[in-house]
Amino acid sequence: MNIRDLKEKAKEFVKNEANDAHLPEKFAKEFETLGVVEYTRDHVISVQNDVDTQYQAYIDVQNELVAAYNELRNELSQLKFGKKFDELNEMQQKDVQTVYPQKISEAEPKNYGGSN
Repeated sequence: MNIRDLKEKAKEFVKNEANDAHLPEKFAKEFETLGVVEYTRDHVISVQNDVDTQYQAYIDVQNELVAAYNELRNELSQLKFGKKFDELNEMQQKDVQTVYPQKISEAEPKNYGGSN
């Protein structure tokens, strides 16, 4: 996958708007500040790189994934409150973070390229 596509693919995976059975399962929950929201509470994005991966490529992937979560949080904040995430009060931020917790797992690097 091209790094330019990673952020949008991550957002699609986490959001699962179409409730695709091949993506994380959606659950409905009522929040004090958000009302009832359907979200994928059990999703995890697992990142595994090759042992020969350049550090900058690793950082670029991490940055795109964090940007995906930031955009999802801002989109929900705008939808529910008409504000950016960082403009919300503490309770609103907590609820938005519960809907979109940053769940990025890092697996041990593998030797995909076959070099020693």
